[in-house]
Order: sequence, then C-alpha cells, then structure tokens
Amino acid sequence: MATMSQSVRRAALLGSALAALGSLTACGTEHRAETAAQRAPAEQQVPAAGTGTRCHTSELRASVGRMDPGAGQRNFPVVLTNVSSRTCTLHGYPGAAFVDAAGRQLGPDPKRTPDEPATVTLAPGRSAWAGLRYADPEVSGARAATPAALLVTPPDERKPLKVRWTAGEVPVGGNASSVFLTAFEPGSGP
Repeated sequence: MATMSQSVRRAALLGSALAALGSLTACGTEHRAETAAQRAPAEQQVPAAGTGTRCHTSELRASVGRMDPGAGQRNFPVVLTNVSSRTCTLHGYPGAAFVDAAGRQLGPDPKRTPDEPATVTLAPGRSAWAGLRYADPEVSGARAATPAALLVTPPDERKPLKVRWTAGEVPVGGNASSVFLTAFEPGSGP
C-alpha cells in the first residue's frame, strides 16, 4: 500500500508541476505579446483602409507591350496593372513561363538579371513593368517554339495571370536559348 501511496503522491506532484508550468508559460506569452504590441508603432497595429501592401494576383491584370528589337534581341515589357480599388506594392521580379495551348511549359524558366529590385507602389489604375529579353531564334539558331501564352506570376504569389502570346517564336532549347527578366520598374515600359 505504501508503494501505491508513493505513486499517487508522485502523480499529484507531477500534475501540480505541469499546472504551474502551464500557468507560467501562459503568463510569459501574454507578457511577450503585450511587449511586442507596445513596441509596434500605432499605424502597424491597426492598418488604415487603403494603405499599400503587396499586390495579389486577383488585383492585377497582365499584358505584354510592343517588341523593342535590338541587335539580334527581342525585348518586351511585361506589364502588371493594378485593377483593384486599393494601393498595393510590387517588389522584385515576376515569374514567367511560355506555355503551349495545352498549358505545358516550353523551355526553361527565365533567368533574373542582376538588378537591385525596388518596391513599386501602384495606385489603382497604375502599372509596373519588367523587361523580358531573349536572342532572336532566327539569329541565334536556338531551337524554337511558338507559345500560345505567357504565364506571369506577381512577386510572392502562386497563381499566374495568362497573357495570349502573339509575338511568334521563342527560344526553348540549345545554345543561346536563355530568356531573361528584369526587376519591376514604375510605368508601362521603356
């Protein structure tokens, strides 16, 4: 019986210790949250309506601007326009992929040029653009295909916007088949 009493006593002590630990942990958590809230500026605690935060795919429309040919190059502005009623921001590079009519990707993902990305603030109706550049397949001799569309994914988003591709063949393999993207800039092109 003494063994049973000792087991019961140990269980009671363990239960009490766990309850005390739980109380201390809860108190510590409340204190940390309160301290963090006290340190945050008032405007961060309660965001004002219409303040700029990152743009989401559903708030944007994508388009591809007119080709600006260079010496053996094809250059296009990939434009994202804010179609929402709030101001939002873009920072960095778009994702992009050429796809065929069945939605299969043609060629590798574009490479990012070594730019210094800046945050672009888009008021409703305003645009930002990133440069899409590749060697003309007729000049470079790269294996080429004609895409049905260009999928454009805004920074930090997963869902792309689909833009019908009407500019002909793009490089998809072989030497000189790289496609490059620049970081976003304000406006709709150079």
